[in-house]
Amino acid sequence: MFDEDVIQSIGKDQARFRRIVRGLIKQDLRKYMSKGEMIGKKGDQIISIPVPQIDLPRFTLGSGKEGVGQGDGDPGDALGQGKEGEGGAGQAGETPGQHAVEVEVTIEELASILGEALELPRIQPKGRDTLEGMKVKFTGIHRVGPQSLRHFRRTFKQALKRTIASGMYNAADPIIIPVREDFRYRSWKVEPLPRANAVAIYMMDVSGSMGDEQKELVRMTSFWLDAWLKAHYKGIAVRYITHDAEAREVDENTFYHSRESGGTMISSAYKLCAEMLKKDYPEGDWNVYAFHFSDGDNWSSDDTAEALEIVKSKILPRSNQFAYGQVESPYGSGQFLKEIQGSLASDERVAWAEIKGRDTVLDAIRAFLGKGR
Repeated sequence: MFDEDVIQSIGKDQARFRRIVRGLIKQDLRKYMSKGEMIGKKGDQIISIPVPQIDLPRFTLGSGKEGVGQGDGDPGDALGQGKEGEGGAGQAGETPGQHAVEVEVTIEELASILGEALELPRIQPKGRDTLEGMKVKFTGIHRVGPQSLRHFRRTFKQALKRTIASGMYNAADPIIIPVREDFRYRSWKVEPLPRANAVAIYMMDVSGSMGDEQKELVRMTSFWLDAWLKAHYKGIAVRYITHDAEAREVDENTFYHSRESGGTMISSAYKLCAEMLKKDYPEGDWNVYAFHFSDGDNWSSDDTAEALEIVKSKILPRSNQFAYGQVESPYGSGQFLKEIQGSLASDERVAWAEIKGRDTVLDAIRAFLGKGR
């Protein structure tokens, strides 16, 4: 028989488990940020994370007759080990077993953990216009309500409790028929949901010097940037640009998996980004985040000068922030980062980071998001 106190107790246990999991993720955030398999388990709003540190409690049946509470014993005797010489034939190992538990967290929970661990300031959206939506929030279970909100599982559970309590339950023929008093309904209320206009534009060099490892670093960094931005902007638009000597808009899959063999002209990506902003995102009404990733190589100093001028005159005036991430590559000179630092260092809207490997992804996220713009 189900009891409301039991249900509430289960709810408290679940909440406690969530707090434990949250603490473990926060404690080992750098490890999780450096693992690509977690990103592959991303759903629309849910992230599946393996947490190996949690041991699953379980009962085990001893093989011997002697055990706790059986027979005489003296202080200091080992419990549950059986007689000396008994047991399996295999040799004892020195490595403890690992129990991986798949836990699911929402994008908002993940962003909250990220913000706490890195002490990130909350983003303050800009813009005069917001998209006002409505959010339906289910707040509990009531005995009355419309049929469209009937909670079938809770209704069946109540009918089962009533049938058992009345002595009418027959295990050989378990027929449960809910009556009117068993019906349970979801209670709800409508809340306003303001939505600030926001767009994130990701740009990446896909020339021959950017290999699979470099693209994987970009993918991991972008995953955490997305999580943080989506926690602040509901329904944020995301656009992708790849470039070698020419720039083109692509979808997400193409962005992370395409590879070209041509040269590199960074200005081509910045030109396309500026055109997108001018055409689709009116100045003053949108929160714009532009992220560019490359290994620092560019075709010429003239193209570098043109690229920096586009950022100054066409991208920054429309953006909350422009961020440049330089991924370490055996073929890249890394010169473009020096140009960014020399030309744009005084602008608060500009952020940069060197991404030398998986262990530096967390540092890059802190550099990109630490200004709270």
